[in-house]
Amino acid sequence: MVGTLFGKKLGMSRYFLDEGKSIPVTIVKVGPCVVVQKKTSETDGYEAIQVGFEDQKESRVNKPVRGHLKKAGERCFKHLREIHVESADAFELGQEIRSDIFAVGEQVAVTGRSKGRGFAGVMKRWGFGGGRATHGCRSHRVPGSIGSSSDPSHVWKGKKLPGRMGDQKTTIRNLMIVDVRPDMDVIALRGAVPGSKNSILQITRLQDGD
Repeated sequence: MVGTLFGKKLGMSRYFLDEGKSIPVTIVKVGPCVVVQKKTSETDGYEAIQVGFEDQKESRVNKPVRGHLKKAGERCFKHLREIHVESADAFELGQEIRSDIFAVGEQVAVTGRSKGRGFAGVMKRWGFGGGRATHGCRSHRVPGSIGSSSDPSHVWKGKKLPGRMGDQKTTIRNLMIVDVRPDMDVIALRGAVPGSKNSILQITRLQDGD
């Protein structure tokens, strides 16, 4: 059974629990993901399936990719991703994997690309406290001393400094599924997930001990 699926972030909303409490949720359209290739230990050295997500016009896909996708049917996809499985032989080319593989109450890990914030200083990027907010202070938002005096007289590798913030692969674990709508291929996750609206997410079911 596959425990990972790909989807698109639709946005955030609120969800009312049975006791009347309101909680923030992220709405994600999960799948359907179509199996387009099977990778086995004999041919590729590992077990996995390649899936396609979100239909694409055939004219927008180049000829080599169209030939690759036609083995699983006539559909073309915007996104192709791999999912590691115990046995690829348990799946068929063209098989659809939908949101009903998840259940309410399960814990999942969500991976996506965080929002890009552009060039940011140390206070926004790393949470530095900044200098004193008093008369005469000239170091309100600067990082302060970054060297090590005369010895070793250089900036240590990994020092937190200003730079590009966000737009990197981010994973949030232990998010609970509060609702599943198989008819719409939509799930509701408690809390926020990485990325902007319409960004692609990877949702992975967490096993006991993960």
